[in-house]
Amino acid sequence: MGLIVLAGVLNLWALSRNGWANEYYAAAVRSMSTSWHDFLFASLDRSGVMTVDKPPLALWVQALSVRVFGYHSLSILVPQALMGVASVALVYDLVRRRFGRVGGFVAGLTLALTPIAVAISRHNNPDSLLILCCVAALWCVVRAFESAPARPSTRWLVAAGVLVGLGFETKMLVALVVVPGIFAAWLWVAPAARGRWHALRQLLAGGAAMLVVGGAWPLLVELTPAADRPWVSGTSNNTILSLIFEYNGVGRVGGQSGGPGGLGGGNVFGGSPGPLRLLNSALGGQAGWLLGFAIVAGLGILVSSRLRRGDARSGWLIAVGGAFATTAVLFSAASGIFHPYYVSLLAPFSAALVGAGAAQLIAGRVSVRIVGPLALAAGVVTELVVLGDYPGQLRWMVPVLIVACALAAFVLVAFSSRTARVAAVGAALAALLVAPSVWAVDTLGHATSGTFPAGGPTSAETVGFGGGGRGFGQRGGFGGRGGFGGRAGLSGARTGRLGAGGAGGVQLFGGGSSPSSSSSSSSGATGEAQGAPQAGAPPTGAGGIPGAGPAAGGGASIPGAGATAGAGGAAAGVPSLQRAAGAGGVFGGAGPGAGGAFGSNSSLTSVLSYISKHGGGMLAVSSQSTAASAIIHGDSDVAGIGGFSGRESDPSISWLADEVRDGKIRWVLDESSAGAAGFGGPGGARETRVGSKPAMAAVAKACEKVTLSTAGSGTSATSKAASAAGMLYDCQGRAAALASLSTQQSAS
Repeated sequence: MGLIVLAGVLNLWALSRNGWANEYYAAAVRSMSTSWHDFLFASLDRSGVMTVDKPPLALWVQALSVRVFGYHSLSILVPQALMGVASVALVYDLVRRRFGRVGGFVAGLTLALTPIAVAISRHNNPDSLLILCCVAALWCVVRAFESAPARPSTRWLVAAGVLVGLGFETKMLVALVVVPGIFAAWLWVAPAARGRWHALRQLLAGGAAMLVVGGAWPLLVELTPAADRPWVSGTSNNTILSLIFEYNGVGRVGGQSGGPGGLGGGNVFGGSPGPLRLLNSALGGQAGWLLGFAIVAGLGILVSSRLRRGDARSGWLIAVGGAFATTAVLFSAASGIFHPYYVSLLAPFSAALVGAGAAQLIAGRVSVRIVGPLALAAGVVTELVVLGDYPGQLRWMVPVLIVACALAAFVLVAFSSRTARVAAVGAALAALLVAPSVWAVDTLGHATSGTFPAGGPTSAETVGFGGGGRGFGQRGGFGGRGGFGGRAGLSGARTGRLGAGGAGGVQLFGGGSSPSSSSSSSSGATGEAQGAPQAGAPPTGAGGIPGAGPAAGGGASIPGAGATAGAGGAAAGVPSLQRAAGAGGVFGGAGPGAGGAFGSNSSLTSVLSYISKHGGGMLAVSSQSTAASAIIHGDSDVAGIGGFSGRESDPSISWLADEVRDGKIRWVLDESSAGAAGFGGPGGARETRVGSKPAMAAVAKACEKVTLSTAGSGTSATSKAASAAGMLYDCQGRAAALASLSTQQSAS
């Protein structure tokens, strides 16, 4: 009960300060909660033009909550927080069943105090449900081994398959990280009862359940005619198989660019791939604190049990240790799109090994005099490596940690009584858990919002962009102090400020002032949005849309953001992100007044106002991020047709012609005409997709260019706001012209 209370406090305390968290998903939830068609296909927009780039299960939970409690940030975030609490409870019981209450308590406590576990449980990314499904699958396997040692139960294995399938419906292939361990554990331990063929048939039953549940939604999408469903975001051919195996599959591990402006690649977001990646400045502070202890503890149990079929620890260790090893190797080697918060999936497996190892040391079930000191030494080393990446963070902990663990190791070697082991292991673990505990509590002091959630204090000076270097700004921003810095990274969550400072900065993702500017500002004009944020909600400016006010220092405003630097906005080690002052900021806008990556939100408000006065209809923009802000704060009929940042989806011209013919899309806003180049600007790293560019080029040729009149002027003049947003086109009645361009393109 104490663990549940602790996890509940950490996950729920001041949760409303996170606002809408990831606006991309929050916008989809709004659309899905008002239409069962949009709900079924996980459409970002309410006209069902394009899906999000993930499967729908986590969003279904949030949308159903919104249907019951209304559209509010808490109705989205509370279910996520409760999932985090449930994961802590399951990890406790997963370890308790094999290693006793002490081991279960240590495991649950370790997970509850893991900074990224706290951050992700306070966020609306799908990872909370993914973690819960994976842990629950392992729990079912352990129950299967317990159900009848001589005849392991098939029904628990089938339940595990169902849960892995649900994990697949949450975040696709990554849910399969638990499968190798489950398969190996069952095939190794279960044949002791009725033979290997029977065990294999049981595995096939579990696999069939996984396939049926995990394949249900993809099959529905694949069998539904393209004209009757949204375009599958993140694909170039509008097929769910492409989303599964390319963008959310090989693209995440094999080096495919993606994410914002083609920046993907593990050497950008999560540090360079390699055996020590999990301890770098991007990942170590999130979930790396006790990795050394977990690894040595697992190896100690392996040696002690020798994986004998008659040893009850063997099946548990193969299943849980297999999940840990598979996830750790996958994350260490991934060279594609890799975000630091992904390590939240490693946290429960690591916590389980820590709990099991602690219980075995106390019980004397391993070679205490050897495994104990080695595990403590490994724990100290990994923690010192992690602390070394955050100058000024918890420096007082270094001598305390070394002395406490050294004394504990001495006690384990010199004394053999259980009392001595309890005292030594308890004291050492208490010392090892201080740093992650401080970071976990610090997570409550700021908004865990935006696209890339992260745990820990706001004052940590690195993390994220560039791994071992000092890139990705302060705790997740692109580029150090004053340059796309600010703790919340790309999304500019927390304070609405993403590295204030530098004239000519572009306003990104959020407006509003920062309650703590000392850690994220630098010299130069402060690009702070006008309009103060309200408690528990994203800051808003004109028109009720975040970031609608102009940015100081000549910067243009962009949906949902604070200010980023012009000068000093270079990300260390990422030359393509460097921008001079007044160059439109990191996203590569066209200088002061330009729309930046996503176009000006105040400008978008002007465009939507014009549309409402001229017949209404759906407005298509390049980026789903642009659309998301308008959907959340204005319930606007806006769709992004190029994917998250405008580059992930490659919609065909023929598809666009069909959408126009069917009346789903009438207006198109080409943000690139305002100088927007998307995340990363032109020449982004390893571009592999063209996004919405061909479709926008076709619109410019086939549709009617709209000149907006300045209100009250009585003359036909292009408004500055609309110009900053991009070029608006009216495509009503132009479907045939678009189709003709599609035919010409195919012929060439």
